[in-house]
Amino acid sequence: MPAIVTDQFRILNANNFVESVENTNNSYYVFVGLPNPQGPPDETLVGYGRSSDWDEITPAPEDSFSYRAHSQDTMMYGKKISSANVRRLIRRIDWVEGSRYEIYRDDYSATNQSPITSSSRLYDANYYVLNSDFKVYLCIDNGSSGNNVLGNVSQDEPTFTDLEPSKAGNSGDGYIWKYLFTVSPSDIIKFDATEFITVPNNWSSSTDAQIINVRENGDSSVNLNQIKHVYIEKEGANYTNGLGQECDIIGDGTGAKARVDVIGGKIVDVTVSAGGQGYSYGVVDLGNIDNNNQTSADKAKLIPIIPPGLGHGHDIYTELGTDKVICYARFDDTTKDFPIDTSFAQVGIVKNPTKIGTAITYTESTFSSLKALKFESVTGTPVVGEIINQVLTISPNVGNVAQSYVASFDIETKVLKYFNDRTLNFNKTTFDHTDYVGISTRGRIYNFETGTGINAVKGVKSNFSGTIETGFSGITTNPDGNKLINLGINFNSGLSDSEINKGSGEVIYLDNRPEISRNTRQKEDIKIILEF
Repeated sequence: MPAIVTDQFRILNANNFVESVENTNNSYYVFVGLPNPQGPPDETLVGYGRSSDWDEITPAPEDSFSYRAHSQDTMMYGKKISSANVRRLIRRIDWVEGSRYEIYRDDYSATNQSPITSSSRLYDANYYVLNSDFKVYLCIDNGSSGNNVLGNVSQDEPTFTDLEPSKAGNSGDGYIWKYLFTVSPSDIIKFDATEFITVPNNWSSSTDAQIINVRENGDSSVNLNQIKHVYIEKEGANYTNGLGQECDIIGDGTGAKARVDVIGGKIVDVTVSAGGQGYSYGVVDLGNIDNNNQTSADKAKLIPIIPPGLGHGHDIYTELGTDKVICYARFDDTTKDFPIDTSFAQVGIVKNPTKIGTAITYTESTFSSLKALKFESVTGTPVVGEIINQVLTISPNVGNVAQSYVASFDIETKVLKYFNDRTLNFNKTTFDHTDYVGISTRGRIYNFETGTGINAVKGVKSNFSGTIETGFSGITTNPDGNKLINLGINFNSGLSDSEINKGSGEVIYLDNRPEISRNTRQKEDIKIILEF
């Protein structure tokens, strides 16, 4: 049976996502992860889910429970998405002098494609523009008709903020524009997207004065101004000559009227004099200008263009087709949670991770999902991406080895951050589930230990050796006695755990990227566009 998923379903999904982010019961985070996907310098085997040519041939992420779980193994840091950092999006269509734009029509389809872009749906047509002042306008009329299907070129840039549709200048280009909204300066800076326009949140409930005016003006249940344009598909012949002859627009609504200009028996212009309300279709009643001597070939064809819902500007999400959402996060050095000496190669969104050791949804503005060691002394320098190990001394794990990958090392605070993934526990040659000698111990994850008589932590590649500061607990340190440093994470006897439970939350977006290295002066603005 033929069926479709309509555009309105996609718009609904986008709306639901934005509303879910705005819901205070939820916590959405943009996260970065997978430090050093290519391994340390000169290393060719880097393990499960990674490759030595990651940057040259970046693999596509897989949509499987296993792959998502592995991405959570290598997750480093998350930044909460607030309502201020999420927006609906539409395609960016700039106004350019001398270009043609299509009119808004409610009947673009596979059998009635838009004339310029040959779009079979409204949202793919170029029926709105962004001007040089970041104001957005709907094209109501472009001078097109059955005799001029493409319409005219636009010569006057719309700049007004009047509520009713209007021409933009005095060139006579035939364009009528409807002002909708202005992109805010903060959105321009924060979401700067060359291919998209951000649309204001909470259109139906916004208290912004300009939005209120546009929204309420578009409410035809109050203002009786629903229909704005009648398209002349066929001008006809042998009608009564005259200018401004008023005709009713009949259909399933009420109150709409049109003034019809007839010259030489042909309908040359139609102006809506009353927009009415409640129309899903309309027909112009030409009975009072019909000479009753037209043949079937002489009959005119006038098409009232029906706005979405109540009227233009009342619901811009439906009007503009907002089926895309952008999420923004800035990662910088304002917190020690996010190390500056590492790299990352995965970006994602996780919903509702839980606070470590609890089932409570994590709600803080940031999280660190790395574990950490606080050293008292270090010989040598750890290499980001290398394996570190500690031979365990405390029963029942005596003689077994705790292993992890280095994600970061801060020489000033002597804090080493690390992560565990299945690479360490798979076959060390094939890096998969192949059986190997010693699997009973090497295939098992052991935690680093602290206390009297413990062994040092050593680097496999760099040969560094670090002694855990077993007497250190807390979140701040003063290594040289002159500066108190907030470590961003709490330590207990020299060890710190992740701030969220491993594997908690739902990974709803995942993107593999060529490796991005960080430094002390660098900030990363991450913008994720979701298309529903």
